[in-house]
Amino acid sequence: MPLSRALISIGRLRRNVRAVQRLVGTSRIMAVVKANGYGHSVDGIAKPLVEEGVRDFGVANIHEAIHLRKVLRERGVQQPVSILAFASALPEHLHFYLQYDIELSISDFEIFRRAEQLAANFGKPLTVHLKIDTGMGRLGVQPAQALELAEAIYRSPHLFLKAIYTHFASSGIDRAFTQAQLTLYLNLVREFEHRTGAKVIRHVANSGAILTDATTYLDMVRPGILLYGYAPSTAFEHNLPLEPVMQLQSHVVFTKWVDAGTTISYGRQWQAPRRTRIATVAIGYADGYPRLLSNKAQVVIGGKCFPQVGAVTMDALMVDLGDDTSVQVGDCVTLFGWETGFSVNALAERIGTIGYELLCAVSPRVQRIFVE
Repeated sequence: MPLSRALISIGRLRRNVRAVQRLVGTSRIMAVVKANGYGHSVDGIAKPLVEEGVRDFGVANIHEAIHLRKVLRERGVQQPVSILAFASALPEHLHFYLQYDIELSISDFEIFRRAEQLAANFGKPLTVHLKIDTGMGRLGVQPAQALELAEAIYRSPHLFLKAIYTHFASSGIDRAFTQAQLTLYLNLVREFEHRTGAKVIRHVANSGAILTDATTYLDMVRPGILLYGYAPSTAFEHNLPLEPVMQLQSHVVFTKWVDAGTTISYGRQWQAPRRTRIATVAIGYADGYPRLLSNKAQVVIGGKCFPQVGAVTMDALMVDLGDDTSVQVGDCVTLFGWETGFSVNALAERIGTIGYELLCAVSPRVQRIFVE
């Protein structure tokens, strides 16, 4: 029986999806569930998302896409569901896209040619999304080649160009740059549609754009972190009513009294300023609780907040209980979630990172338990 657990609230997930849908109106939602649903377990959240009307999913790569397709089948999902793998595909993986009905993201002519040949050999059209790099600098065809590639895909009898998309580099932060990206993208799509008479699905809005710029909604939006109850940063946490979906918990496994001057954990980073009671909690950086949070975080035990002290170790961390004698071995400890009063984003900012990283870091040895 695992000592640490992540409670995943399906009710909160559902309410977050509804909140996003109300905000974006008639635009479709592509639920981004990469990295195992940002650490929330795609096995448990995929079907509820479909039940809330989601028909499009985005994942990181073909491995995640195949797993999601299998999960949907195993859960008895009957509705037609599209899955887009964002990563540029390796040539040896292309046949999996046809085998498992996964939509391919194309970013260059090389993968276009390989995909076209494979689809021709299979005798089955392959659905693709063309990605344009308008400023992210990660994946996507360069704008100067975008129209040529879009037309080549569109005219291929073996490929179906379903969508053209891009990704914002700093949505909600650098609005001028985001608008420049959007303008470049829209101009290219308009020119493509003018030349061909075709219509494609347009999707550009990530979570930051969804919260800050309604002009980016277009035909479909791609919420990720919003689904799990958080804005991309604390600056936007009040833009939409969201509820944290994950609550990370562990247990007290040991307590002791120590005298003033006693040091705690590796490196002796913390010294007791007085006689105090210390609790050892069975969670550490191997479970995904960052070592960088050492001496910078609080936990909740029995409704009371206590400071974490000393270096976070691989399998445990320590808490200063002061003169509290109510905490006992076996008590539940909440490290973040809806009962703590502090957000994952706030914790992340203390160590110079983002809430995404803390959620995704929760390791497989932490048991996921699904609750309503």
